Amino acid sequence: MEHLARPLAHRGARPTSIRLLRGIGVALLIVLALLLLAALALPVGLLPFATAVPAPLWALLALADVATLVAAFRLAPRRWMAWAISLAGWALIAALAVGASQRFATTPPILGADGRPLPGSVASLEQVELNGSRQWITVRGRDTDKPVLLFLSGGPGGSQLAATRIVLGELERHFVVVNWDQPGAGKSYDAVPFDQLTPERYIADGLALTRQLRARFGQRQIYLVGESWGTALGVWMAQREPQHFAAVVSVAQMVDFAQTDIDCYTLALQIARERGDAKTAASLEAQGPPPYTGNVIDKEAPYLMYLTSAMDRNPAIHSPGYNTLGEIGGPEYGLYDKVNYVRGVLDSYNAMWPQLWGADLRTQATRLEVPVYIIEGRHDINASPYLAEDYVSRLEAPHKELIWFEHSGHNPWRNETAHFVEVMVGQVLAQAE
Repeated sequence: MEHLARPLAHRGARPTSIRLLRGIGVALLIVLALLLLAALALPVGLLPFATAVPAPLWALLALADVATLVAAFRLAPRRWMAWAISLAGWALIAALAVGASQRFATTPPILGADGRPLPGSVASLEQVELNGSRQWITVRGRDTDKPVLLFLSGGPGGSQLAATRIVLGELERHFVVVNWDQPGAGKSYDAVPFDQLTPERYIADGLALTRQLRARFGQRQIYLVGESWGTALGVWMAQREPQHFAAVVSVAQMVDFAQTDIDCYTLALQIARERGDAKTAASLEAQGPPPYTGNVIDKEAPYLMYLTSAMDRNPAIHSPGYNTLGEIGGPEYGLYDKVNYVRGVLDSYNAMWPQLWGADLRTQATRLEVPVYIIEGRHDINASPYLAEDYVSRLEAPHKELIWFEHSGHNPWRNETAHFVEVMVGQVLAQAE
């Protein structure tokens, strides 16, 4: 009898194992479905905190999520159908949430002492057509009769629509501040195919926008302020059509892109060795110095971020670092834009940076027919200040100044905001007038 009992016991164990495996499989599927539901709930959950979607609408979408889930599990004849209906319904609601966030994106109004929009002010988020493509700008100022200032973000691919409003709001008392999301950046991420991005495209689009602004505000000339990559773009725009510009202000002037890359790599390797950071030093040594091919940002980002971290720890630099989450959470960006805020930096850099390695303003832009103000952070190690000094010494212009910010790194307008506003109003604007 014993020899008969063993096969029976073995046959009984089989269904138990199958049931166990089936139970594990079902549990994993439920976990996966819950994770998918959580991901699909995220767009609706972000609406009240990071977008300008009106409260009644985001509340309605949140209720729709709950109602879909309850209805699916009450009415569906099978549990798997309930999960499928819930996922499909929440995917549709998530798409509606993203669409609503894009539709209601805005820049906040400029308020007077009574808490209402200030009469005579302008605060708008707009699409403009530039050489056949639709691109985005913000226009902000307390008085539309004030001079126009066009801000050229760094990158390529950087977006500062919210940043300049948050950090440089005081400039809105003295200028109509226009911030442009260049093609491939932020809200203009899809404006131009990446294989069509060239320095010439940026120059042409920047000049087209300049002409529109002059006509719109009845200004004979406008002011250009560029940061990092935007400094080279500003110089090229003023070199091409100087008649449009009252002055060019460069913050962290880029001069020779290839030499700057080599300087950054060399300095990062030096700092790593001095700190005894063998892992970083070995990684940089294995990678070798620029220029690189392929995915350029993957190779340059590690040592550029290493240098940024070094500047953040420098006690001589005031207000170091970035408010990235606060700025990307601005109402100017819908949820799709917030994703493109990051994608733009990565994809535009890869598309554009190799094209800039042949640029050197010391030989290609030695004469400008507009006043030039170059603002350098004394402790900048992301863009070599000695190159800016050399450029200024070679530059011919009606007026030129190299202005040092003693407590700044690569971002003087962030590190010493009050001083930056003082320079813009007390020197740049006053001397032009």
